[in-house]
Amino acid sequence: MSKANQQSEDIFASQTSPMFSAEPEKQVLAFDLPKTKGPRFEIGNSAPDEVTLARLNASGHIDQLQRQYSLLSICSTSVTIDCAWVALGGSIVVGLSNGGPPGIIWELLVACIYYCFIAASIAELASSIPSAGGVYHWSSVTAGRYGRVVGFFTGFINFYGWIFALSSIVFIPSNVFVDMYALFHQGTYTRQTWHVYLAFVLINVSCLLVVIFRNRWLPLIQRLGSVAVIGGGVVTVVILAALPRHHASAASVFTTWDNQTGWPSGVAFLTGMLNGAYTIGTPDAITHIAEELPNPKRDLPKAIAAQMVIGTLTSFAFAVVIMFAITDLDAVLNTGTSFPLAEIYRQATGNTAATFILLFIIILAQIGCLLGTYTVAGRCWWALARDNATPFSGFFSEVSVDLSCPIRSTVFCFILCLGFGAIQLGSSTAFSDLVGSFVILTTTSYLLAIFPHLLSRLSAAGPNIGQGPFWMGPICGPVINTLAVSLILLTNTVYCFPYFLPVDEASEMNYNSVILAGLGVLTVLWWFVHGRERYSGPIVPHTKETI
Repeated sequence: MSKANQQSEDIFASQTSPMFSAEPEKQVLAFDLPKTKGPRFEIGNSAPDEVTLARLNASGHIDQLQRQYSLLSICSTSVTIDCAWVALGGSIVVGLSNGGPPGIIWELLVACIYYCFIAASIAELASSIPSAGGVYHWSSVTAGRYGRVVGFFTGFINFYGWIFALSSIVFIPSNVFVDMYALFHQGTYTRQTWHVYLAFVLINVSCLLVVIFRNRWLPLIQRLGSVAVIGGGVVTVVILAALPRHHASAASVFTTWDNQTGWPSGVAFLTGMLNGAYTIGTPDAITHIAEELPNPKRDLPKAIAAQMVIGTLTSFAFAVVIMFAITDLDAVLNTGTSFPLAEIYRQATGNTAATFILLFIIILAQIGCLLGTYTVAGRCWWALARDNATPFSGFFSEVSVDLSCPIRSTVFCFILCLGFGAIQLGSSTAFSDLVGSFVILTTTSYLLAIFPHLLSRLSAAGPNIGQGPFWMGPICGPVINTLAVSLILLTNTVYCFPYFLPVDEASEMNYNSVILAGLGVLTVLWWFVHGRERYSGPIVPHTKETI
């Protein structure tokens, strides 16, 4: 356990009974659960000379990470982590069966719209309790007396989602590097799975070194990365719109429905939105960097909005020009790789050099995404560890103050990522199913925070959290929260349907539900082994004296 964490616990342990200050503005509300199985709320007096207590952030811990991200930096980080148009290109083959080009475009647009309700709900919670734990801390508070157990499960499910997302994201540039090499060695080069994994390992090592030893460079890197994401997206759209000698017809792109799934068209549309969710579905990303911003309550909602707006616009424009640029759909579907953009670019440009440049733009756009996702995953595990939720929590909760990084937690994520990536050496289908489950895992964690918040704000007692600078009010808030909860329940259900009918082999099954259930059982076991007796829950001050 770090000295800072111990100091924080000593402060609250000394408060044996509720105390009220004569000055209301000096009160600090703490959500604390030491040595109990239910929540306990304490009010402590924060006198002017109690400097240490005033330094507590919204997680209930003393700051250990430098607050180095400006509003521009955190908005840039949200845009680069999403990197929406690249994510769309990486999963486009999966969505083409669910309606063809019109399916890709309209399913993406609907997914972006329903994620706006989720993002608004997350922004409201982040504005109230800006903690590196994100949904883990929010669900611990919004669930009231059930907060300890709900927060425990929410935190682990959210972490599972992010570690799978990390593995999935690193896989994209790994394929791009191999494709760039193959462009200039056609006829002599035979693509092998281990080639992609080698690139996967090298990228992971590079990201780990930068995140640990050059953490102070990350705000600048993310600002440059946002230029690569937005500028690179614009350049790519212009090239793909201008260079092709022949374009697909408007009817084939926007209206000619081609459902090859075996499901009725309505169901195929809903299941196809998974492609759009993969593209835009990371609205909680920058909330895990909350303790590295000077003004997180005010700036986090703005960064989430920036991600949703820019991600929707760039991915939609990219989807449209890609669909117009494809001249041989069968060649795209049968490239033999899980990343078909090289074939699409080749068809669109008819030029090897131009294809190489477009692929290189993806690499530039992915730099900020990779580093940001590594940062998020490491902070997720660290936030759980400092509240004694993880195995070896004392070990993983340590932070290098000089480097402003939870090194051990970040290295742990690196090791897990290498392990998950190795699965593709044995079965690319198993790897795709595993990393693809990050959408259903993250949205489930959002549900566990938003639903209790909705119930509490509809109760006579009112919301369990305080109002931050971004608050949707007593009418708009419940409506948006209800839409978010309903859409998560609907989409998570259909995302568990088999991709195609009939299902003739085990490899054709959709294993999202199996993965979710399996990880849920694993978490239940850890709860009974460790959590029920040793996990107290987070300390969450949430007044204007915390940041």
